Amino acid sequence: MNVEKPVLTVVGSYPAEVDRLQMMESYFQRLQLPSWQPVIRQAVKRMVGAGVGLVSDGQTRDPFMTIFTRGFGGCQVRERTEVVEPVEFVEPVTLSDLEFVRSVLPKDKKLLGLVVGPHTLSQSVVDNVYDDEKELAFAFAEALRQEAESIEPVVDMISVDEPFYANGFPAYANELIEHVVSNVSCPTRLHACGDVTDIVPSLLDLPVDVLSHEFAASPGLFDVFSEHFDESKQICLGSVRSDQDRVESVDEIVSHIQRGIEVFGNRLSQIAPDCGLRLLPESVAFEKLTHLYDAIEVVYNE
Repeated sequence: MNVEKPVLTVVGSYPAEVDRLQMMESYFQRLQLPSWQPVIRQAVKRMVGAGVGLVSDGQTRDPFMTIFTRGFGGCQVRERTEVVEPVEFVEPVTLSDLEFVRSVLPKDKKLLGLVVGPHTLSQSVVDNVYDDEKELAFAFAEALRQEAESIEPVVDMISVDEPFYANGFPAYANELIEHVVSNVSCPTRLHACGDVTDIVPSLLDLPVDVLSHEFAASPGLFDVFSEHFDESKQICLGSVRSDQDRVESVDEIVSHIQRGIEVFGNRLSQIAPDCGLRLLPESVAFEKLTHLYDAIEVVYNE
């Protein structure tokens, strides 16, 4: 096949095997919490073992949004995060985990840095300070800009995750994303899960290199992108569902990838699950990734 083989990657999370009882006992005994490094190492090992070429840290330490709001100044994590003072960057949130992953990652594998998007953060918190959604979103964008700068030397790509786009796309989305990635030179990706068929033209205008979407759960996206796609972006093709335990067959995935090639051609640069795999049984997540790898080999070695 005369098209370049895309890399197998992930959207972000991978099922973590955490000894929660040990952590709780350590906490209540006022001892230092056990290191997260063995958990991260195991997630990375499994992703690499499944054939993933662009690997994340597995997002094992905390729920994706909470890890950032817990790390930023001005945020207080309760049942929902509350913004109680102006949002500010205090210190890198994910850098230490990424540095550890880099230290154990095989030299032929690449590392994906992950940040949650400023719009999603602004929509997921209780705001007691700004009383203005746009101002709050830009405050998060500034903190995320500094986070992105801090992790860029360690990673090969930075992905911004904006799951709330499916619920409402802000008029200032371009400005927000541009601010987050303004001082990084590595490739960038925007992941928006859910049904984004109504905002595809707007997504294509965002200042990132790669767009990542749930093409398995929302196959109608193929038709919408075929109408609007102008090759200004590369595509990360969501190719197995992240919300179902059923493991797609290699043949199913092969057909899905072939449809992706029909629409995107050489601009199809990454293949991944639709979304994060955290909520799936680990054995299911691993098998989905191995089937993705096998399907890529079938399609691109024909």
